Amino acid sequence: MITANLPELLQSQVADYWQDYQSKASPEMVQFILDTPSLRDSIGKVWACSPFVAKYALQQTQAFAELLRSGELLQVAEDCQARLTQYLASFEPLNEPLLMSALRRFRRREMVRIAWRDVAGWADLPETLLALSRLADASIESALTAHYEILCQQFGEPIGQHTGTKQHLIVLGMGKLGGQELNFSSDIDLIFAYPEAGETQSPRRNRTNQEFFVRLGQLLINTLNQITADGFVFRVDMRLRPFGDSGPLAMHFDAMEEYYQSHARDWERYALIKARVVAGDKAQGESLLKSLRPFIYRRYLDYGAFESLRNMKALIDQETRRKGLENNLKLGPGGIREVEFSCQVFQLIRGGRQPDLQSRHLLITLTRLQQHGLLTAEETEGLKQAYYFLRFAENHLQAIDDRQTQTLPDDALNQLRLAFGMGCANWTEFMTQLAAHQEQVQQVFSRVIAPVENITPDTEKELSREWQTFWLHTRQDDTQAIAKLTAAGFNQTEELLTHLQRFAQSSVVQRLSARARERLDKIVPLTLQLLAAEKHTDSQDYDAAFHRLLDLIEAIALRSVYMALLIERPKVLQQVVKLCLKSAWIAEQMTRYPLLLDELLEHRDLYNILNPAELDNALQAQLAHLPHDDVEMQMDSMRQFKRAHVLKVAASELSGNLTVEVASDYLAAIADTLTRRALSLAWDHVASKHGQPSYTEQGQRQVAGFCIVAYGKAGGIELSYGSDLDVVFLHDSHGEQQHTDGEKSVDNNVFFARLAQRIIHILTTNTAAGHLYEVDPRLRPGGSSGLLVSAFDAFLDYQRNDAWLWEHQALVRARAIAGDLACQQRFEAIRHEILCLSRDPEKVRAEVREMRLKMRNHLDKSTSEIFDIKQGTGGITDIEFIVQGMLLTWAAQYPHFTRTTGMLPLLRLFNEHHLLTSSCCDELSEAYRLYRAETHKLALQNKPALAPATHWERVRHNVQHWWTTLIE
Repeated sequence: MITANLPELLQSQVADYWQDYQSKASPEMVQFILDTPSLRDSIGKVWACSPFVAKYALQQTQAFAELLRSGELLQVAEDCQARLTQYLASFEPLNEPLLMSALRRFRRREMVRIAWRDVAGWADLPETLLALSRLADASIESALTAHYEILCQQFGEPIGQHTGTKQHLIVLGMGKLGGQELNFSSDIDLIFAYPEAGETQSPRRNRTNQEFFVRLGQLLINTLNQITADGFVFRVDMRLRPFGDSGPLAMHFDAMEEYYQSHARDWERYALIKARVVAGDKAQGESLLKSLRPFIYRRYLDYGAFESLRNMKALIDQETRRKGLENNLKLGPGGIREVEFSCQVFQLIRGGRQPDLQSRHLLITLTRLQQHGLLTAEETEGLKQAYYFLRFAENHLQAIDDRQTQTLPDDALNQLRLAFGMGCANWTEFMTQLAAHQEQVQQVFSRVIAPVENITPDTEKELSREWQTFWLHTRQDDTQAIAKLTAAGFNQTEELLTHLQRFAQSSVVQRLSARARERLDKIVPLTLQLLAAEKHTDSQDYDAAFHRLLDLIEAIALRSVYMALLIERPKVLQQVVKLCLKSAWIAEQMTRYPLLLDELLEHRDLYNILNPAELDNALQAQLAHLPHDDVEMQMDSMRQFKRAHVLKVAASELSGNLTVEVASDYLAAIADTLTRRALSLAWDHVASKHGQPSYTEQGQRQVAGFCIVAYGKAGGIELSYGSDLDVVFLHDSHGEQQHTDGEKSVDNNVFFARLAQRIIHILTTNTAAGHLYEVDPRLRPGGSSGLLVSAFDAFLDYQRNDAWLWEHQALVRARAIAGDLACQQRFEAIRHEILCLSRDPEKVRAEVREMRLKMRNHLDKSTSEIFDIKQGTGGITDIEFIVQGMLLTWAAQYPHFTRTTGMLPLLRLFNEHHLLTSSCCDELSEAYRLYRAETHKLALQNKPALAPATHWERVRHNVQHWWTTLIE
């Protein structure tokens, strides 16, 4: 009955096991097994596949009987620590020999339970790996607790020198233990740490905390690692600690942080991905891991991880070949390590920017990689299936004899045990399935880690070598180099060579390590080759791009992550060359903020602009993982958000995918989104100090509202690159008891003034990521001498009774962009009322003429040869004044005109209602579009809005004609 469904080769030994067991166990226990279907049906397969389990049943019949009768075999056993603590309590008083014996007995019993459930197919892979990890955690914690108490009695309690508090050892589990993915017969990789240096408090002789915790660590290792008559608990490997075998067994936190900042190598970042506090002071341990997180996960996309992991894999492959481990499930081709590397390289590269990738669990991380589009659904599923198969095979292999091995067996008996345990009919079927999974892993691994992209066809390799020679051996007066640059289409060749030599001899280049210099010697020639390949028709821009690219490379030369990115992803470098050729502004942005290089990773994403309605959610998602109270970090992230999205708009406009009007819409939407976020951050900050601003009206307490109004280009949705934000702040506090409700209550006017100041601070402060916008609040009532924030009643009274006509003109291009919805609606109502006031047309024209003349006298930079596109006669401002003057004249009769703030939509309305002739509206609209297109083009070249006067004679003439006709 027990051997009925077993392969013939396995039946004999299981039959012998069963016969032997019947002779040793009680008849009642034998009958219990036969009467329990789950045990009866599984025992044959389990004993056939795991002689370790069978031998335990034969050698420890009483313990085996207790395990079966407890029911633990048939269910998921959750709290291993509680069961171990209860088990150890029966050995009181617990001395070291008893502790070592008890831990080994418990471990063996638990391993039998886990192996049985695994082989029988009752447990899925996550359950098995978690159960093994929890067993290790509980064993470490129990041994640590016991030895700590004994050592404190001997040496006194360790006390921190800074806090004066009792210190505890923190045990970090690394590798599979840290990821709670421990296999059946695995070493456990540990690191010991403690919070502070200091001394023990002993009536005899004080010892340093270092001595205390080193001794504690030694006792812990010995308890777990030593082989006794009862076996061992876990083999302990301490080589992952700082400085490896030559380093101290335990270090305090400050020393560990110093080590990882100054001495740690790339592979140690990889190791720390899975670091977890497995025993000791959990809260202090989490604090340590938090402090180490910036070392593991960089705030930028760290493409140097590709090279590091590729080098690690090469060393592993070399060792695998040397030791003949090609049939190793872990280290061989397509093995477990390649699954891990394929997953963890993305964690190292992107974990700092995408914190949900900072998971210790491989299967969870794989799912998130698919969600982020870093692996396809097919690749993710293939890796998951391969990982399940390989880890099941690894556990079944080790469960045969409770022996640490990942190498496939070469004897027929153990081959059949493994194949049968994996549900395969024979060894050939097992190997066929294994090969299919390994091939899938190798394909993904090769795509993700192995190759470096190649954008240089074989036919151009010789040309590439020529540019490398040019870079490495060119002198400033090299006539051959000058001839090569000339042939490549450059113009000011001597000036270019001077720049090249200055860069080659710069302090930046001189400070490069050998590895960094090797990267530089690849990037510079490839950059020059890509630039030469563009064959741009404008030689001046071609030369300018040469200078821009050298400036960019110099800016990132000491930042290995970006140099690695350009080597790992040459198509990014190709995109950099194209953009630097097209735009001085983009080149400057990338040079000042290399984080923008991340945006070039996917060519399609660069031109895939979010719908304006999606920007708020995108910003919220980007900020979601940041600490709520770390405003500086959120400010930096907001600046990165702006630069990334504005870069996409600029690239799309340069490529011809966006018109000027649509580009401005996007730029305004980005500004609106960031302003709303700035208001939210500022409100939380000020309200946390003073409470919510409130007032009493008709006996009811109300929260006072607030809104931000954009004027000018932001209000007219006509922003350009680098435009300022003209804003006005309004609040609706009124009635009685106008003050905040916090403990440090202030008058509402004070609250809103501080709120506005905080908003301006968030938008304008220069951080490491630059600033968001320059903010100009001078359009508020009273200008610079007026209150920074106005109450609605005061604002309305000012607009009705004291405002100049030019201030009503400014309202034409004003819109509420952030704040309380009711306040925004109230502003729009006030704007509508003011714009619709009945006005004398002659007086409007006279005041418009007067204000325009003042502006032109103060701001126009035009000369006989140069035309100031914005302020010059016949320029943008003339068109805006015409439209604004006409609106103020006609809005009383056509109140729906106030629904828009843009100049072009208003010109269309004037035409539709026959208030202006079609030719007038067409010519003014054409001029406005052409002017704005030119200002955008100049802004993207970092040039002022000035142009040769002769180029704009026709357009200027048309505008001047309509100015004379309508305003003069």
